[in-house]
Amino acid sequence: MSEEPSSGLSALASLRVVELGVWVAAPSAAALLADWGADVIKVEAPTGDPMRQVFGSLGIDSDMPNPAFSLDNRGKRSVVLDLRQPEGREHLEDLLATADVFISNLRPDALDGLGLEPAATVGRHPHLVYCSISGYGLQGTERNRPTYDIGAFWARSGLSMQMADHEGTPLNARGGIGDHITGLAALGGLLAAVLEQRATGRGRVVEVSLLRTGAYVLGWDLGLQMTLGKVARAEPRERNQAPLMNPYRAADGRWFFFTGLEASRHIDAVCRALGRPDLAEDPRFADASAIRRHRVEIIAVLDEIIAGRPLSEWAERFEREGVWWAPAQTPAEVVEDPQLLANHGLVEIGGGASGTTQRSVNGPVSFSDVAPGPIAPVPSLGEHTDEVIRELSDRGGDRAGHSPR
Repeated sequence: MSEEPSSGLSALASLRVVELGVWVAAPSAAALLADWGADVIKVEAPTGDPMRQVFGSLGIDSDMPNPAFSLDNRGKRSVVLDLRQPEGREHLEDLLATADVFISNLRPDALDGLGLEPAATVGRHPHLVYCSISGYGLQGTERNRPTYDIGAFWARSGLSMQMADHEGTPLNARGGIGDHITGLAALGGLLAAVLEQRATGRGRVVEVSLLRTGAYVLGWDLGLQMTLGKVARAEPRERNQAPLMNPYRAADGRWFFFTGLEASRHIDAVCRALGRPDLAEDPRFADASAIRRHRVEIIAVLDEIIAGRPLSEWAERFEREGVWWAPAQTPAEVVEDPQLLANHGLVEIGGGASGTTQRSVNGPVSFSDVAPGPIAPVPSLGEHTDEVIRELSDRGGDRAGHSPR
């Protein structure tokens, strides 16, 4: 008889994480650790993480619900410390003495000014895994340049220009995407360091930056640039070199993508589904090379055919003929997608003091025998300050005494 699933990973239940993070990148990595069972203590200034008031800072109603903050801060304990004051810094040092991981995305000069320079901090706490997330890295003349992900991850890395429109206007990406990808990179790096820490008892500095993560994401194109001295930019859909990896609009205005990367393999099924098996005999559709050469004509032909029926009809035909495709969904459609729901892609966040639960996006990873939810609530500012300070007093700064939540 199988056991009931647990609410977290037992190996992470004893992991204490201190987060000195703002906005998205560091908080997102720490939130996933909290989801997985770690004790995450979020250290905030008396004014709080500015992400708490993000809508007000954008000139939007500051009283509206903040699902962005909830996604990246659920399940943590919030402690307010004024690090400008000696007492606040002493409490933080006591916390670091009891912690396994310290994660921060404050700028290097801000951390240095607080006495939290990475190497020096690990020198004081040799057991500590110190994860630094920055815009441009800890080295170089621009290490302290202020940025968000749109600057370092998207613009500076080359991603925005590679995804420019046909007029050459760089992509202005949706907020938080680069931050969340960088948070995942940080999560992988710090957990590798925790494995080493548990084997050796020694900590280390783990460094992640928005710039390097963006360059890694664009790694294929940057590799081509270094190898060939040039790389093609994204082309308008009407000239896409891979017509079977392209978006099309059906009669009801809904968009979808063909996802047939191997054109020679997929073209026959597409032609049958479109009700035009004769196209497979057209020399322009003969093989991948011909399709690429005649891509403008082929996309025009496909556009005309696909515009004749609504997506629901095409979906039936595509499924019947084994065509590879995917609908281009709106957010409203995604949050009701039965496939996403079947795989626990959404979760309920506990109500905490307010008692009001909220629906949220789950993290991208599941573990067998671990319950998919509900997720622990989002802390109010300073909600756990007294609790955590009392724990530090009870433990007397003895790291060996820290225990699971």
